[in-house]
Amino acid sequence: MELQFSIIIPVYNRPQEIDELLQSLTKQTYQKSFEVIVVEDGSSLKSENIVKKYSEKLNLFYFFKPNSGAGASRNFGMQKANGTYFIIFDSDCIIPPDYLVEVENALEKKYTDAFGGADAAHQSFTAIQKAINYSMTSFFTTGGIRGSKKSVDKFQPRSFNLGISKNAFEQTEGFSKMKIGEDIDLTFRLWSHKFETQFIENAFVYHKRRSTFKQFFKQTFAFGNGRPFLNRKYPETAKITYWFPSVFILAFIFSMLLLVFNIKIFALLFGAYFAIIIIDSFLKNRNIGVAFLSVITTLIQFTGYGFGFLKGLVIIK
Repeated sequence: MELQFSIIIPVYNRPQEIDELLQSLTKQTYQKSFEVIVVEDGSSLKSENIVKKYSEKLNLFYFFKPNSGAGASRNFGMQKANGTYFIIFDSDCIIPPDYLVEVENALEKKYTDAFGGADAAHQSFTAIQKAINYSMTSFFTTGGIRGSKKSVDKFQPRSFNLGISKNAFEQTEGFSKMKIGEDIDLTFRLWSHKFETQFIENAFVYHKRRSTFKQFFKQTFAFGNGRPFLNRKYPETAKITYWFPSVFILAFIFSMLLLVFNIKIFALLFGAYFAIIIIDSFLKNRNIGVAFLSVITTLIQFTGYGFGFLKGLVIIK
């Protein structure tokens, strides 16, 4: 089938982000036509004037709708789209110039009705953003499940960088009403409908994520809190590895308490682990400040996700 890409971007009160994203889309090396659909999800800080700046550079459509959440806004955009294959980005992404070329090449080589790509840290990101990106993507922190061929588990496409065919969208009806984990829920429903997914290594985006420790904690807490619900909804997908952040942070707290009794062995083991984080982050980022910040963001990630997961186990939604 001939691929006709429609890029769907939900945005909520982030005009500056959408400016950077659209600017990056004007630099695509892809020679065929593609459309861009911006869905304003009831924002008080509208992006309409920003979008108008790019109306002559991109095949661009702008829609304003009442606030209903990112999932419903993505569905709205796909319903309005004219393409045969939809690509969804979060508004806090910057897209590399060869992104669409890489996607087309991968789908022509091996067609699947959905795909996902990884994320990377752009050189313009702050040190905290680079450290957060490391903690979210490193094999030593997440097992590579958020975008790596060396992942410890089957890759599950994420909504910040996700592609889905028009046919698969129509069959699955797109994203559910879930506020957290709606992309994982969609992946499980794609699989249940016998649609194949793939990880396209070169189709990565620069994903800003959160810019403060507090925002990152809230985000990871929400991720952890949503996972037990997904485990109950899709029990066949539940894995013991989802318990790891909770076990890690409880063991870390216990090791710190043991220091009061001069029992150091467990604290030393955690120290060795954090040393590995510093070395690996430094090798990837070439910045000693980011390397040490990666220890903090890793602790925040495990604390947020771990306690969010425990709360989700206790409080049934």
